[in-house]
Amino acid sequence: MEKKSVQLPRRTVLKQILAVSAVSVTGLTVLSMPSVSFAASLSKKERDNMTPQAVIKHFQQGNLRFRQNSPMQHDYLAQKRNSIAGQYPAAIILSCIDSRAPAEILLDAGIGETFNSRVAGNINNRDILGSMEFACAVAGAKVVLVMGHTRCGAVRGAIENAELGNLTGLLDEIKPAIEKTVYSGERKGSNYDFVDAVARKNVELTIENIRKKSSILKDLEEQQKIKIVGSMYHLTGGKVEFFEVS
Repeated sequence: MEKKSVQLPRRTVLKQILAVSAVSVTGLTVLSMPSVSFAASLSKKERDNMTPQAVIKHFQQGNLRFRQNSPMQHDYLAQKRNSIAGQYPAAIILSCIDSRAPAEILLDAGIGETFNSRVAGNINNRDILGSMEFACAVAGAKVVLVMGHTRCGAVRGAIENAELGNLTGLLDEIKPAIEKTVYSGERKGSNYDFVDAVARKNVELTIENIRKKSSILKDLEEQQKIKIVGSMYHLTGGKVEFFEVS
């Protein structure tokens, strides 16, 4: 029997999603409802009414829908039209350029829901920090999400001391994570368990650098207006694992 697509107000959908996502991450379940179409982008009121933790849970639910191949039926043209007059994203995401890890798809987010910054190895620099400060302090985003992923080519390149033009300097930014990764096995780029361990440590160090180099974001986090969190996308299985870095 063919599923019917039903359009609901985004606020209604968000309430239903967040009600379900109140359970623990390990106990997440998908809403049992017809396929839903988001016909509008996130509004300022809807975004402002969400706490940082609610935004994270919203993305956890989106990732669960992605893994179960049951995404929302986004009406992207309607979202495009609806967001022309203004945008009210709930988060800014710093992720890798890897073509297998598009954050918006992995989190089932629509147009106007997230700011996105992508660079090999999801490292931060002055320009990205400035973008994050705009997203949170000016535009009102509630979450800074740093997303690494398994089998990261940039991390492997840093481990193997790859050199290529400007890429050499970029990989140098990842190398501190190699030194600080506690791992008892083979510490080589050919060992993807080690690569993944370094990738996670790289996310942790990136978050530490964000707090260290941006007093604006650090202050917003201390005031509990935003949360700065890490995540790892697992290519096998498709799960985005969220974690906090103290």
